[in-house]
Amino acid sequence: MSAGPAGDVTRSFDIPNSETAGRTPSRPSGTPLRRFLSTDDGVNIEAVYEPGPVVYNTSDGTGTPPSGHLAVVVAHGFTGDADRPHVRRVAAALGRYGAVVTFSFRGHGRSGGHSTVGDREVLDVAAAVRWARELGHRQVATVGFSMGGSVVLRHAAQRGVSASASADAGPDAGGARVDAVVSVSAPARWYYRGTAPMRRVHWLVTRPAGRLVGRYGFRTRIHHRDWNPVPLSPVESVPLIAPTPLLIVHGDSDGYFPLDHPQMLAAAAGDQGELWLERGMGHAENAASEELLDRIGEWLAKRVTANPALPHSADSPVA
Repeated sequence: MSAGPAGDVTRSFDIPNSETAGRTPSRPSGTPLRRFLSTDDGVNIEAVYEPGPVVYNTSDGTGTPPSGHLAVVVAHGFTGDADRPHVRRVAAALGRYGAVVTFSFRGHGRSGGHSTVGDREVLDVAAAVRWARELGHRQVATVGFSMGGSVVLRHAAQRGVSASASADAGPDAGGARVDAVVSVSAPARWYYRGTAPMRRVHWLVTRPAGRLVGRYGFRTRIHHRDWNPVPLSPVESVPLIAPTPLLIVHGDSDGYFPLDHPQMLAAAAGDQGELWLERGMGHAENAASEELLDRIGEWLAKRVTANPALPHSADSPVA
């Protein structure tokens, strides 16, 4: 996929409402907040914020959460979007452990632009993480599924503490920094065609007829250009994530990516990563059980408060 202006080709036809102004609007405690976010390359990304179970102090009219309250940014898989039932189910489960930000990747749902299938989508995750911090959360974690799983790995490598000096990180690296990363059903390497489902995905992405099916059958607009340059792969990104806590989750019945993918990721992470191989689990959000989502939520709640290497001081960037 292209590193060119993928998001500049198409803009969302939805006009953002007044909630997209550069301020946090007043709202009743506990109600979702929906708005469009602008990425660093100018794409409008639709996002939804759900404050979770904590009762906020609303004396100032903004509903600002306590600084220690965790926010989880959920990155969906290819052809998903923020309003898909399987994404909403994940959000509901993780919402028992903190606030949740869901969003539609570029080219998906009501977001603008075209999908680059994991390349420029790191900018979409960065916009969602920044929004969570602007809303007052000092602890922000990412949870990604399939394509979203590869994107959160690359985002954490580019924006994390250990990579904050990277040219890819940009001037806003602190605001987009994350405190923990969970990657579910992600590939380890690019261009994998070893399974029938992945051969179908490649047809969808690379052929004009496939892109038409993606647009009208899956509500996903796919960029027509090849990657240039090819982005850092997930397995190359993983060593750059430390010391941020990392969890890799994969099913032993995944029909898209066999077990050598999570094993490669875990080997690259070394002692800084944790691997869960789930018996009988298939692929991504639809295959994630309520029990697994609860364990992921518990893992996040423990790790974001137990890592002394991560800055949580009052001078941590929140905007």
